[in-house]
Amino acid sequence: MNDEVDAARDAVRKHAWSEAYGLFTRADAETPGGLEPSDLELLAEAAWWSGHPDESEDAMRRAFAGYSARRDPVSAAIVAVRLSVGAMDRGAMSVSQGWIAQAERVLADSEESPAHAWLELMKIAQLIGANDPEAIIRQADRALELARAHDQPDVEAMATSLKGVGFLRSGSIEEGMALIDAATALATTGAVGPKMACDVYCVTISSCRNVADYRRAGEWIDIAERWMRRESLSGYTGVCRVHRAELSRLRGAWAQAEEEARQACEELERHHLMSDVGLAHNEVGEVRRQMGDLREAEEAYARAYEFGWDPQPGLALLHLARGESEEAWTAIERRLAKTGPTGDRQAAPDPVARSSLLPAAVEIALARGDVEFARSAADELESIAEAFPALVREAQALTARGRVALVDGEYRSAIEALDLAWRRWMELSIPYDSARARHLLGQARSAAGDEEGAKLELRAAQSVFRDLGARLDLAAVNESLGGDETRPRVTRAFMFTDIVTSTDLIGVIGDQAWEELLGWHDRILRRIFADHGGEVVRHTGDGFFVTFDDSITAVRCAIEIQRQLAEHRRDHGFSPSVRIGLHRAEATVQESDYSGQGVHVAARVASLADKDEIVISASSLPGDTPFDLTPAETVTLKGVGEPVEVRRVRW
Repeated sequence: MNDEVDAARDAVRKHAWSEAYGLFTRADAETPGGLEPSDLELLAEAAWWSGHPDESEDAMRRAFAGYSARRDPVSAAIVAVRLSVGAMDRGAMSVSQGWIAQAERVLADSEESPAHAWLELMKIAQLIGANDPEAIIRQADRALELARAHDQPDVEAMATSLKGVGFLRSGSIEEGMALIDAATALATTGAVGPKMACDVYCVTISSCRNVADYRRAGEWIDIAERWMRRESLSGYTGVCRVHRAELSRLRGAWAQAEEEARQACEELERHHLMSDVGLAHNEVGEVRRQMGDLREAEEAYARAYEFGWDPQPGLALLHLARGESEEAWTAIERRLAKTGPTGDRQAAPDPVARSSLLPAAVEIALARGDVEFARSAADELESIAEAFPALVREAQALTARGRVALVDGEYRSAIEALDLAWRRWMELSIPYDSARARHLLGQARSAAGDEEGAKLELRAAQSVFRDLGARLDLAAVNESLGGDETRPRVTRAFMFTDIVTSTDLIGVIGDQAWEELLGWHDRILRRIFADHGGEVVRHTGDGFFVTFDDSITAVRCAIEIQRQLAEHRRDHGFSPSVRIGLHRAEATVQESDYSGQGVHVAARVASLADKDEIVISASSLPGDTPFDLTPAETVTLKGVGEPVEVRRVRW
């Protein structure tokens, strides 16, 4: 038995988490009375990183009981604090407080020890929810003093990081980020445990996001992911994945962003990190809203709210996109009220948080005719940008100023602000916001009588919106250009997928199993679409409508889908059978959708496919196609006047 425990300990040292989990679990079951408390802590670590969060918590609870029975209050208290942190991550605040009370109880008669450093660290976490930066900094110094006195690098790294957060909240951005960088560097040395190192990374990346330092966030995300891969860590990767999704969205890689965010939802729920699941769903909502898919965006925002994340300003902007200006105003006003009164020229309680809301507030206020509020909000945004310098806040302030000046009829001022705004957005590599500022600039030039300059700006914005797939914005800029361009025509490869005999499957496996299977199917297909640059236009039940820039890529995507489903079928005994149809044609962009005969043909081609088949119209592929195809067959499609030649792809 000792040999098996020794092997398990060695597996932990090597970060062979699954092996360690299996060895410790067997040893625990075969050892009378179970494992030693210290080995239970190792079992908990192996369970967490191998994807067994419930078993991890159970092992930690048993370790606490074991240390308590042995009259080892220091070790028991440290385990209790770690259990408190885990409960906090799950959003179980009462449970978290209960474990803190247990730690304080067992330490009641003990001298100052490493456990007291952990307790002081938790006091910082309790202060984070309040807006008292000085108290956070003082408490962090106390935790740092004890951490260094008792050689607790985990506490030192996190306390340094949270002290940096305190400085950020006080407005000392440079000093705060310097501390956060130092803490993150310490987390990569190996002196800090992997779970705490991941927590430090989370604070770092979210802090970069809050101060709008996206370049720094990208650098740390890349380092964090390399470190996690090297250490064979999973679970917390979901948190990094959310922030990576946000960066991808900002940079215009929307398909990749959505896939990252959806995968993060799955990873975070599996590890019960509920405090971040809402953020992941919110990011899905942001991608779908900017694409113009308001229905799916609303669903994602609802899920975000369900998990405790307030989806503002995205939800307010969704209302605005639907023409519901009063609903939009109610939503943004309610959220602004939580961060301080708009129009108060004294320091707002949380100016950084307000800076993420005020651009939307300006847009919504102007839509409902409240120019006075919009002007006040734009002034406040400029003040925040001056007090908390960041290129993104400067771009936001310039865009807001340009919006207000345009409505006020101050066209020269609007042109100056918006011309600088779109360039600032481009410096940040944020094409969507740059194009929106450029659309406004085109309108300002037109109002000032510069029609030639207006067309140049509007066409530049049009090109970006078309490339991004921002359908509502594209329709709006086309309307500004006027003429026949209000409903643009584009050429795309259209794909329709469908699970074959899904109704029969539900009857065989039952509703719950079907929902689980459907969720797995959706995740796999969305990932493959994203890998091939596909844009999901609609997701209806058990099928997808997707567009691609070219047919070759679309066929490669279809082949990858069928091969991955077949591989899963071989390895696991079952996977749904999917049929796929493809057709390349011209279609009309219609807000969040495409319409026209070409789309209709694509859907009809898909209906010709049997299970596990790929059918494509022969005209969609060049003569020197790299695929293995069946001979062309001529078919008559319902609702299509002329016969169509189709071929089947041997994959």
